Amino acid sequence: MRFSVNIPNFGDFADPRTVATVAVAAEQAGWDGLFVWDHVVHDKRARRGQAFGDPWMLLTAAALATSRIKLGTLVTPVPRRRPQQLARQVATLDALSGGRVIFGAGLGGPFEDEYGDFGEPTDPVVLAERLDEGLDLLDRYWSGQPVDHDGPHYRVRDVTLLPASTQRPRPPVWIGGFWPNRPPMRRAARWDGAVPLFASARHGHTPPVDQVRDLVAYVRKHRDVRPEATFDFVLGGVSPTDPARAHDLLGPLIDAGATWWDERQIMDSADLYRATPILRRIESGPPVF
Repeated sequence: MRFSVNIPNFGDFADPRTVATVAVAAEQAGWDGLFVWDHVVHDKRARRGQAFGDPWMLLTAAALATSRIKLGTLVTPVPRRRPQQLARQVATLDALSGGRVIFGAGLGGPFEDEYGDFGEPTDPVVLAERLDEGLDLLDRYWSGQPVDHDGPHYRVRDVTLLPASTQRPRPPVWIGGFWPNRPPMRRAARWDGAVPLFASARHGHTPPVDQVRDLVAYVRKHRDVRPEATFDFVLGGVSPTDPARAHDLLGPLIDAGATWWDERQIMDSADLYRATPILRRIESGPPVF
C-alpha cells in the first residue's frame, strides 16, 4: 500500500506557497503522493468568503518544490472543463514533474453550485456523457497524434497537441464516484484506478470492509484489459499514528484490495482547510506496518 495526503484547494491551501510547503513536508516525511481538490466554489453557503486556488497552479508549486511524490487532483470534473485546455495543463505538469502526475477524474459537484450557477448543464446523464467523451479526447490528445473527432458534445478538426505526455502511453487515470452506484465503477474499470466515496462513509470516514470487498470484486469483474495491467483502489480517511492501531484499521482494507490510503480530514471538520493541523499530521509520517 502507498500513502497520500489529500487537501482542498480553498482556505489556507488556496495559496500555492502553502501547498508547496505541504508537498515538501509530505515528501520528507515519507508520503507517496499529494492530491488536491478541483473546485471553483464547492458548496457556496459553506465556503462563502473563502479563497480558492486553481488546482493546476497549486500542483505546479508542489512539483517545483519536490522530486519524488506523485501529484494530482481528486478529482477534476472533466465535464466543466475544455478537454484541449485540460490536456495541455496535465501534460505540462507531467513534463515539469518528470512524469509524476496521476489524473483523477469524475463528475464533481455540487452540480447546482459548480455547474448551474455558471450556465452549465446539471443533468447527470449529460455530464456523464461529457465525462466519457472528454476522457477519450484526453487520452488521444496526450498521445501526441493527430485527433479528429465528431461527437455529441465535442468536435475536433485535425489537431495535434505537443508535446505528448511524459508518461507513456499517458498519465494514470483514476475515476471517482459514489459506491454502490455502479456506472462510475464500470467507468473506472476501463481506466487505471478507482477512487470511491461510499454512501455509508463520506469524505474522511473509513469505509466498511465488506463494501470495499464488494466494490473491488465488481470492478475486477468489469476489467477488460491485460490481467497484468496495474490497477489501483484508493481509499481514504483519518488514520491513527499508532502503528498497532493503524495496522488494525488498514490491514483488512489491504486484504480487501486497497492499494492506496489517502489521508483526509472529515468534511465538516474545522481542520479541513487549515494548514497547521494538516502539517502536524503529515510530519508524523504515513501509517507504518
